[in-house]
Amino acid sequence: MTQIHDMSALEQATAIRHREVSPVELVEHYLSRIDSLSGELGAFVTVTADRALDEAREKESALKSGNDLPSKDSLPVLYGVPVAIKDLNLTAGVATMFGSVVMRDFVSPVDDHVVTRIKEGGMISLGKTNVPEFGLPCYTEPDVAPPARTPHDLSRSAGGSSGGAAAAVAGSLVPVAQGNDGAGSIRIPASVCGLVGIKPSRGRVSNGPVFPDTNGLGINGPLARNVADAAALLDIIAGPMPGDPWWAPPLPKDETFLSFTRRRPGRLKIGRYIDPVIPGAAVDPECKKAWEETSRLLEELGHEVIDCSRPFSEDLIPYFEIIWAVGAASLPVASQDELKLRVLTRWLRDKGRQVAATEYLAAFGAAQTAARQAVESTLSFDVVMTPTLAQLPAPIGFFRNDEYPEMDFEAQKRFTPFTATYNLTGQPAISLPLHWTPNGLPVGVQFIGRPAEEGLLLSLAAQLEEAKPWADHLPPCW
Repeated sequence: MTQIHDMSALEQATAIRHREVSPVELVEHYLSRIDSLSGELGAFVTVTADRALDEAREKESALKSGNDLPSKDSLPVLYGVPVAIKDLNLTAGVATMFGSVVMRDFVSPVDDHVVTRIKEGGMISLGKTNVPEFGLPCYTEPDVAPPARTPHDLSRSAGGSSGGAAAAVAGSLVPVAQGNDGAGSIRIPASVCGLVGIKPSRGRVSNGPVFPDTNGLGINGPLARNVADAAALLDIIAGPMPGDPWWAPPLPKDETFLSFTRRRPGRLKIGRYIDPVIPGAAVDPECKKAWEETSRLLEELGHEVIDCSRPFSEDLIPYFEIIWAVGAASLPVASQDELKLRVLTRWLRDKGRQVAATEYLAAFGAAQTAARQAVESTLSFDVVMTPTLAQLPAPIGFFRNDEYPEMDFEAQKRFTPFTATYNLTGQPAISLPLHWTPNGLPVGVQFIGRPAEEGLLLSLAAQLEEAKPWADHLPPCW
């Protein structure tokens, strides 16, 4: 028998419009699944059940009365559909712990702009999803919550830093979720949890009103089970907040990201490379197989696939590390709370404090120069393709090394050598679950578009999903 969570987010929204299911039924169904499964998946850190049910009842009442609502065909695309907010994003009146014991009691007085957009889009948040401390590692194993696990193998990590969000969507505790990505934090969990994860173009989604956009690395984006749901959520959250330092050009009037999933991409010229920028990073045979099989599929679909040189030099690595460490050092942690932080966090903060302002500005300038050169070197391609990750989903505890945090950090770099560079360029990138190992582990393939060309990426992604569907790859908890 079909269950409510078998429906996609868009199908749920359609069912709401046609009064086949109510927002209250949806919220109650997912809250029940959260109650049963979130603990073992490490998905949620805060569940706002009462608040969600109140919102659902309000929406149900509005739908029945029709007061203050447009026609059912003009409702927001995901009106009444449940969602989850990452615990790095401020939500007014709700605890926001940033994955850290030092923030355990913090309740935000304001919403992040992306949260405001989700509310304005008529979606209903069920709570906050699990993150590593301040979102710094690529694995979600904080001190304030259980580890986030991929539902496809509970012995393995859901990745990070949007690990809880990915675990929640892959385990169908919510149909879609918001994440953010500063070095791969949407694409990494998408790969290890078998999801679609989009890192939009720089400036496409606001980081306002509080987060300091000093380096342009981080961006909010969607995690979903299919391409159309991801595009629909991107339509809801996209758009700048007045005063933002970065702006992506808006889509033409009456155009949507969802509409791009309903059109063919045409014949594309696709560059591909598999040479990691991180020295010593070895690509697992299954990750290489995913890349090779996808290349063949693209050719079968009529695209031109061309081997290209890696657009980044190893010289870029120390610049990125300086930027990352200074970001960690700038986190608002009181001196008396410093020893409560995780060892890795303290190590990164110590590194950041040793960087002089002139050294930081020089590193930032060099990284920007390298990023511009990388974008320019691949402009002849419509899309560039790489593995999302160099390795399969990692076992819980694989990375953590409190005795030698520098080895922890090095292991993370070797795990994900293909993602962070595109945070530097600001290009849109998407991870698609196009390969599964014989043991049922998902393996993502990454596609990178030209700046501000999310639409073309979505058209290609929808074509690939149609040619090689992944909807039947469900985890045991389904």
